[in-house]
Amino acid sequence: MIYKIKWLLTTLFVRLKVKKIGLLSYVGRPLFILGGRRIIIGNKVRIFPGSRLETHDNGQIVIEDDISIGQNLHLISANEPINIGKGTTISGNVFITNLDHDYQQIGLHILKQKYIVKTTSIGENCFIGYGAVIQAGTILGKQCIIGSNSVVRGVFPDYCVIVGAPARIIKRYNEKSQQWQKTHSNGIFN
Repeated sequence: MIYKIKWLLTTLFVRLKVKKIGLLSYVGRPLFILGGRRIIIGNKVRIFPGSRLETHDNGQIVIEDDISIGQNLHLISANEPINIGKGTTISGNVFITNLDHDYQQIGLHILKQKYIVKTTSIGENCFIGYGAVIQAGTILGKQCIIGSNSVVRGVFPDYCVIVGAPARIIKRYNEKSQQWQKTHSNGIFN
């Protein structure tokens, strides 16, 4: 019961740092927020302790309604929004970003080089497994399932099971047969 009171107090503090946090949402601490005025958290969002939310250069983070986020999420957005669709579950130790660092200038540390921003979004009702990395340029359709420790980059249609490093589609929901079926790595049914 005491932890719930701590989470409530943390959530009240977070309301002062972000653009919006919806009703019945709660946040565990410690929490690191950078560029909080460009972060929108919807209703019934649960963020477990240890998360890090960063926006750079007018980036925006939009976490829609009814989302559960496990411990130690690291989410970085630069120059454009990252949207996490409603009903999504994100397991612990997940990293999501829409930026890469350029590395072309020899002798200049990579963190001092320009950002390469690529559209990244998570569809509705997705499940992202423990330890997954969602890289810049990833677009997940509705109800995609990402396996634990997967490294994901690319555009994936609705209703896919995506696993591996690098990640690939192993199953999709076949609307004709109304069953989940194995596919080739490009998502075409066997």
